[in-house]
Amino acid sequence: MISNKNRIADDHSNWRTSSRVVDYLNRIDKIPHRTEGEFLLCEFIPKKTSRILDLGTGNGRLIKLLKEKMPDIESVAIDFSPPMLSELRREFLNDKTVEIIEHDLTYPLPTNLGKFDAIISSFSIHHLKHNRKRDLYSEIFFILKPGGIFCNLDHIHSESKKLNQYFRKIMGRTPVNKEHSKRLTKIDIQLEWLLEIGFIDVDCYWRWLEFALLIGFKPWR
Repeated sequence: MISNKNRIADDHSNWRTSSRVVDYLNRIDKIPHRTEGEFLLCEFIPKKTSRILDLGTGNGRLIKLLKEKMPDIESVAIDFSPPMLSELRREFLNDKTVEIIEHDLTYPLPTNLGKFDAIISSFSIHHLKHNRKRDLYSEIFFILKPGGIFCNLDHIHSESKKLNQYFRKIMGRTPVNKEHSKRLTKIDIQLEWLLEIGFIDVDCYWRWLEFALLIGFKPWR
């Protein structure tokens, strides 16, 4: 296992605490419609995929889902939270097909990751500032193999005040977290970024309120 330690940005330092991680893991299966987005994400990963990168992997939830249909797939799992990394290492303790890297996505991806058939992320990238999101998408494009797929299941910004209020009520998050809200990015802006970078077949492949699955492919040439 590789450790690539960077200083942790203050705006999401609460993920370094065990209480925050335990609270999240205890309610992760109760998040409405999350499994729908995860199912569709996994459906779009080709069965011939041999190597994937999971950004902000958490406890490796997406990797576990993908390994159900592709048990021999090689995975690189990136996260920055020490308590989450402990969960991750415990989950894949005897699985040599999973490489775990400690890294904060606030900073550029490590340069020694290699190339991937698929790069995935789930409810992680939205924590980044807008400019960093776009830069990260460029880094993802660079390390994808030709024909590779990028899937980002994430929390997006809505212009509708009513939709946002309804979403927060459903999620049990009635008080507005202003720091969190200002980092959310609209779907159309992110799709435009992906197209400008060079991705093709870019679109929102699934959405429920403020959850969306954005997918793009790297051209073969």
